[in-house]
Amino acid sequence: MSQALHGRYRWFIVFLLFTVTTINYIDRQILGLLEPTLAKALSWTEIDYSRIIMAFTACYALGMLFYGKLIDKIGTKSGYSISVTVWSIAAMLHAAATSTLGFGAARAFLGLGESGNYPGGIKTVGEWFPKRERSFAIGILDSGSTIGACIGPILVPLLLALYGWQAAFIVTGSFGFIWLILWRIFYSAPAKQK
Repeated sequence: MSQALHGRYRWFIVFLLFTVTTINYIDRQILGLLEPTLAKALSWTEIDYSRIIMAFTACYALGMLFYGKLIDKIGTKSGYSISVTVWSIAAMLHAAATSTLGFGAARAFLGLGESGNYPGGIKTVGEWFPKRERSFAIGILDSGSTIGACIGPILVPLLLALYGWQAAFIVTGSFGFIWLILWRIFYSAPAKQK
């Protein structure tokens, strides 16, 4: 690949990282956005809700340790693919949950999956960007968290109003699979890129 083409292509890669981080934050905040509806529908208490959140947080922290090692071992393409697959399945599984325990399990699974986003993103930036541009590329990647936090409060209530809370989890969870198709088609480590 020519140096000029390589230079342009890496910005497409960072756009993919920005997009997956946006999806990550939409999936992460959907429970909070739907909590009033779910608390009423499932008779949750504040303690029930806090346990569900704690399941996510604990598994997210543990998953960060796991994904860092995994991605170093198997590479960013496969490591990110596993992470996004796990969190997208977990996001959609919320639609099948009917109890505090079910939501806690789905949330724990989501935390495990989502925790691969930053190790994968940072490693990808390290592979594709020279040191002098890495901070800027990571800034673009991380801005997806803010954009996701802006899109979620618009998208999720709309999905809730039109299709119900289960559909909100299914639709937003499916975004990860759409991204995954693009990732599998277009991403390779720079040395392997055609």
